[in-house]
Amino acid sequence: METILITGGTGLVGRALTGILALQGYRVIIVSRKIPVLLPGPNIQYAVWDIKNQMFDKHAIEKCDYIVHLAGAPVVDKKWTNAYMDEIVNSRVNSSKLIVQSLSRHAHKVKAVISASAIGYYGKDKNRLHAFIETDAADTHFLGTTCRLWEESIDPVETLGIRLVKLRVGIVLSNDGGALTEFKKPIRFGIAAVLGSGKQVISWIHITDLCRMIIYAIENKNISGTYNATAPAPVTNKKLTLELAGNIKGKNYIPVHIPSFLLKTVLGQRSIEVLKSTTVSCEKIKQAGFNFLYPEIEKGLLELTGSTNQQK
Repeated sequence: METILITGGTGLVGRALTGILALQGYRVIIVSRKIPVLLPGPNIQYAVWDIKNQMFDKHAIEKCDYIVHLAGAPVVDKKWTNAYMDEIVNSRVNSSKLIVQSLSRHAHKVKAVISASAIGYYGKDKNRLHAFIETDAADTHFLGTTCRLWEESIDPVETLGIRLVKLRVGIVLSNDGGALTEFKKPIRFGIAAVLGSGKQVISWIHITDLCRMIIYAIENKNISGTYNATAPAPVTNKKLTLELAGNIKGKNYIPVHIPSFLLKTVLGQRSIEVLKSTTVSCEKIKQAGFNFLYPEIEKGLLELTGSTNQQK
């Protein structure tokens, strides 16, 4: 029974991944700022770290066979003030530095580090005929720079002789939070809120496929370097919204376009994320042998909503 240490283990992806790993017989160590009173399962432990003061429980490092690095302040949950933008960057860069520092200072048996990044690395589509691939350059705006610095901060793991996998994650679809929860809110009232023109492309991934991909990267020694973690069939905002509305409300909904200027007024700089089009290729991870359970949005949303025309 091997042990997986997860940073960001209390977040959306971390919670789902922990559950799947535990069911598959792995031990899990969740890294957090404090240990909760109630532990979620017999093979799940907690360890403490302090990113600000660069302190990490060395015993957790000594125990684990693999590290999955998911930690980072949420990108769209708060207004992008200068202070919060600094927090978005620093929470990722400084946590990566702490991992590298801890691995270099303490005895360990870590075989691989699987580190999250995001498709924000690429910015917006520049050519309708081109899907972004892993060798494309980072965008020079805020999120592109953030993702570049995030990846660079974990790169020194390789100099320690440890296999490193970086997954540039698309929009994660889950019933437990994230983007899908926001899409569902107006649909409950019979409104399918199409954002802006609705033509912007969303490169998405089902939460189960993302967790499976992380485990695939753990278990396959031939997986190293950078991979896009997105489903094979990106969709427009309009298609995703109407497909979801149809699953939940059948024909009992009204499509409403939310004007771009209104989104910019309400969300400020964060509107960039909901209005931009980013088409990303997952061909590299497919060529490495990974198979998606939910390659198309229809099948993915059907699983998440339970059935078509389900009233919720």
